[in-house]
Amino acid sequence: IILFSVITITAQQNLTTPQVSQKASVFQRVGLTDIVVNYHRPAANKRVVWGGIVPYDQVWRAGANENTTIYFSTDVTVENNKVTAGTYGLHMIPTKKSWTIIFSKDNAAWGSFFYDEKNDAIRFTVNPNTSEFQEWLSYSFDALSASSATLSLKWEKLSIPIKIEVDVNETVVSSMEKELTGIPGFFWQGWNQIATYAFTNNYNLDKASTWVDRSIGINKNLTNLMTKSLILESMGKSQEAEKIKKEAYAIPGIDEAQVNALGY
Repeated sequence: IILFSVITITAQQNLTTPQVSQKASVFQRVGLTDIVVNYHRPAANKRVVWGGIVPYDQVWRAGANENTTIYFSTDVTVENNKVTAGTYGLHMIPTKKSWTIIFSKDNAAWGSFFYDEKNDAIRFTVNPNTSEFQEWLSYSFDALSASSATLSLKWEKLSIPIKIEVDVNETVVSSMEKELTGIPGFFWQGWNQIATYAFTNNYNLDKASTWVDRSIGINKNLTNLMTKSLILESMGKSQEAEKIKKEAYAIPGIDEAQVNALGY
């Protein structure tokens, strides 16, 4: 009897088989920010998609099977809405005109069957575009720039664009500051690098001045003194900048290698 029970229980377990709507993932890095969409890809299969298998004016899972999710490794701005770093359930409400896009704090639900508006992180609307016919639903990152990307859902003859923007300077500096709490913080090069990045990108010159002073305090050399002079020049302190520059070239032992490194 015990053996029969074990066999019965085992027989009830489902073995793994391929899903009709296959699993997919799309990744994009903007600056130092990683964006990942995980989803399942249904096929049109000669069916009416919009207003058919995907009804209008109802919350849709933006894919198939379990929750479509979108992940941001840092804070971002999505269609002018601030979004904190994390993973969100992605839902949409299609209409014949504009679409409502929903980022839900519940990212583990099965599709949209258990969707609850109280878990919304943000809601916004976008306008769909017509596109070439696509049999299988897909997500892609289009219109890339140094600080933004457009996430596009494409299926049948529609494309749904969602613009994502990143404050690249803020995320890069935050990342550098975190690194400088580790081993790199004991050496002059890292403090000079963050100061140089801030100067080059016109990001908080007061902080840049503090960072290069930290570098100089560890090891005064041609490179960080010249960084200091450039920052002072940008701050409108030309006389101080010239004084630091003269100090830099007066350092004993300057060789061709150091000058070349400064040039690079």
